[in-house]
Amino acid sequence: MIFDTVGVQLPKILLPKEGTDMQRWAVIACDQYTSDPEYWQRLEEQTRGTISTLALIFPEVYLEEDDAAQRIAAINRTMEQYLADGSLVEQSPGFILVDRKTCEVESRKGLVLALDLERYDFNPGAQSLIRATEGTILDRLPPRIKVRRNAPIELPHIMVLIDDPQQTVIEPLFNEPLETLYDFDLLENGGHLRGYRIDQPELIDKVVAALEQLADPAAYREKYQVDGEVMLYAMGDGNHSFATAKAIWEKLKQEAPDQAAVMNHPARYALVELVNVHDPGLEFEAIHRVLFGVDGEQLKRQMKSYFAGRGTPLTFIPCIGLSEAAALATAAEDEHAFPVVIAGQFGVCRVAAPEYTLAVTTLQAFLDRYLQDNPAVRVDYIHGSLSVTELGSQADSAGFYLPAISKHDLFRTIVLDGALPRKTFSMGEADEKRFYLECRRIR
Repeated sequence: MIFDTVGVQLPKILLPKEGTDMQRWAVIACDQYTSDPEYWQRLEEQTRGTISTLALIFPEVYLEEDDAAQRIAAINRTMEQYLADGSLVEQSPGFILVDRKTCEVESRKGLVLALDLERYDFNPGAQSLIRATEGTILDRLPPRIKVRRNAPIELPHIMVLIDDPQQTVIEPLFNEPLETLYDFDLLENGGHLRGYRIDQPELIDKVVAALEQLADPAAYREKYQVDGEVMLYAMGDGNHSFATAKAIWEKLKQEAPDQAAVMNHPARYALVELVNVHDPGLEFEAIHRVLFGVDGEQLKRQMKSYFAGRGTPLTFIPCIGLSEAAALATAAEDEHAFPVVIAGQFGVCRVAAPEYTLAVTTLQAFLDRYLQDNPAVRVDYIHGSLSVTELGSQADSAGFYLPAISKHDLFRTIVLDGALPRKTFSMGEADEKRFYLECRRIR
C-alpha cells in the first residue's frame, strides 16, 4: 500500500525467525568505529555460530582492504541463504514502533516504515519532500552501491527526522495495546531495544493523517515563513545509505525497458526509522575531525596561510589541556574558535571575521583544501571527544573538536539555507546509533 501524499509505503518487513538470539542478530551501523577494528573483531567473535546482521553488512573499517569484492559476494550469498532457509520471515504489511534505551537516554522513539525515493533529491537547492541535511560526499557512494547493487534485501541504519513539536505522529502509538515483536539488550553498550507491530488499519490511517497535517502547504509556509515546496522529512543518520538507494533506483529506472512497470519495483522505496526531532531522547552531538599522517608544524603553517589568504586570519593559542582550550573557544566572540590537539599538544584555533555561519563550515573549507594539497593525509569523522584526544595525541595525527548544533534549529536552517556541510552533526554518540535489525526485499 502506497500513501503518495506523504511519500510512504506500507512495507512487508522481514524479521529473524522465532528463537533467534536477537542480541547477536542486531549489530551497529557499518559507518561507526571506522578507526577501531578491534570493535568489529569483538563483534565477529560474539556473533560466531549464529545468524547475524553482521554477515549482511560491510563495516567501513574494512573498506580499504583488498578483499572488498569477496566480502560483497559473501554478503549477497548470505542474504540469499537467509531468505531460502527461513532465517528471515516476512511479516504482514505494517510499521514497527521502536523504543530504544541507550547509555545516555532512557527512551528514544521511532517508527520503521518505507519512504519513496521518488520524493528525495540530495542535490544542493533541492525542493523535494525528503531532503538531505548535510552535503552528500559522492565519493562515498560507489562502495555502498557495490554492496546494494545485487543485494536481494536491505537492512537500514537510516534515521529520518520529522518536525513534529506537538508529537502527533509517533508518540500517540505508545498509548495503544500493541503486540511486542522484540525486546532485548543490545551488544557492546548499545542499550535496550523494543519493537511493536503496527498493522491495524485505523492506526496506520492515523499516522498517515498526522503526516499529511505536517505536510499541509499552508501550515508549512506559515510555520517557516517561506514560499517554497514542502519539506516533510530531513535526513538524520544514514544520509549516504539513503543516497545510495536513490542512485540505484535512478539507474534501475534508466535501464528499465518498461518505464510504467518499473515504478512498482520494490527498490523504489527504502526502509528507514522515522524520529521526531523534538523527541526528548534524541540528542545532537558534534562530529569531530581527526587527520592521520600529518606533520603538525606544517599543518599549522598551512592553516595560517590559508586563512590569511581568505582575509580571515587564524591565531593558534597553545593550551595545557582540552579544558583550557574548550574554555577559550567558548569565550571567543565574533570569531570561530575550535580546540585542537596536534601530536599531543592542545590548543585553540581562532578565526577572525569568518566567512561562514558555522564553525564546522570554516574548518571544513580549510580541510578540503588541505587534503587536496596533501593526498597522503587521511581524515576520519569521529564521535566523542575522548576518541579525538586519543587519536590526536599520536605523533602524526591532529584532532579538531567541534561544537554541536541545536536540534530545534535544524529544520528551519535546512528550509532557509539548504543542506549543512557534510558531517556537521550526529544524532547521539557512536553507541547510540541505530542497530541493524529489520529487513525488506528490494528485488
